[in-house]
Parts: sequence; structure tokens; C-alpha cells
Amino acid sequence: MSIESVKENLLRVRKTIVPYTPNIIAVTKYYGLEAITDAYGAGLRNFGESRANDAIQKIEALPEEIRQNSTFHFIGHLQTNKVNKVVKYFDYIQSVDSLHLAEVISESAKVLDKVQKVLLQINISGEVQKFGFSERELYDNLEKLLKLSNLDICGFMCMAPLGASEEELDEVFKKAEQIKTDVNKKYSLNLKELSMGMSDDYERAVANGATMIRLGRILFK
Repeated sequence: MSIESVKENLLRVRKTIVPYTPNIIAVTKYYGLEAITDAYGAGLRNFGESRANDAIQKIEALPEEIRQNSTFHFIGHLQTNKVNKVVKYFDYIQSVDSLHLAEVISESAKVLDKVQKVLLQINISGEVQKFGFSERELYDNLEKLLKLSNLDICGFMCMAPLGASEEELDEVFKKAEQIKTDVNKKYSLNLKELSMGMSDDYERAVANGATMIRLGRILFK
């Protein structure tokens, strides 16, 4: 892996999604510090991690220039006992999957005098092994979520089922986009972000409204 190889992979990805220009989150959770520095050298500025302790070690070890000019996204399931660490180090928490977790994050952010940017994770496909609000849970809890003073809810995140067909992917991603549209209309909001799509399905995600795609293997192979 090198800066040049990441650049080539990034260019290939961007060509496949023209005319769409989502933010590309370089998912570095399975890679070392070098992956972040190479991706930064290739022009990427958004980085996704899902294991709090490992991620914080990497962030602390980064050169100051990279730390100051990058946006860090926590994208994995977040346990409440890790919230304080994650709020301190991450710009976005993309995986807010319950009202209780949101409340804990808001309280932690308040202590740090911070308004934490978050995405609400929705489980479109209803898979029991995936975290996230069901559509009904989302609407049942949304008013309470919106009242949490130290959260900035920026939009939604979802994951498609593994091995889904293009038709199934379109169904999941279209539903997520529709939820965002409906929530904005019902609550007079302007939530902009829709984080969906990974290395195997990002093309379908961007075609269905993704504003962020989370790419690891396809960038670092």
C-alpha cells in the first residue's frame, strides 16, 4: 500500500460514481496508522473507525497536521461505557442506535462543552444481527431525540444486507432516503446526511441518495 495506490483506487471509485460526489469516508479500522497517512496524502480527509481504543491510539499518534485537518467518524456499535472517549475524539458518531445511547452521548458532550454531530442508525432490513432503530422506533423516539441539547442530528446511517441483489440494495437505500425526506418534511428539518454504501454496494447507494459512503477494502487493496 502507498499513497499512489490509494490515489489510483480513489480515482477509480470516483469515476464509477460520476456525476455523484458524496463524501468518501476512508474506513481504516482494519488497517494501521499508515493507511490514514496514505489516505490523507491521497487527498482524503474523512476517516472511519469502529473500535474505540484502537482508534484513539491511532488518532493520538497521527501528525498534528493530519489530526487538525481531518474529520473522524465513529461507525461501529458504541457501548455506553466507551461514550466519553468517543465523544472526546470523534467529530461524528454515525451509529446512534437507541434513545438511551443518544442521551448518554448528549450528557457526555455537555460535560465537554461540545455539541456532538451524530447520525441515527436505522435498520431498514430488520436483520436481528444488525443494530439500529426500526422505522417505527425511529418515529416513536424522534421528538425526544431532537430535544437532546448537545446533539446535532445530521441525518441517518444504514447498512444493506450482505449478499443482497441490486434490486434488494435499491429497495433498502431508497427506503432510507425516503425516511430522511419524510422526517425533514414532518418535523420541518433540513437533515442533509445519508451515510450508506460500502465497498461492495457503494454504487447503488450513491444512485439512491447517499451523501457519505464508507470505503475500506476498495481503497486499500
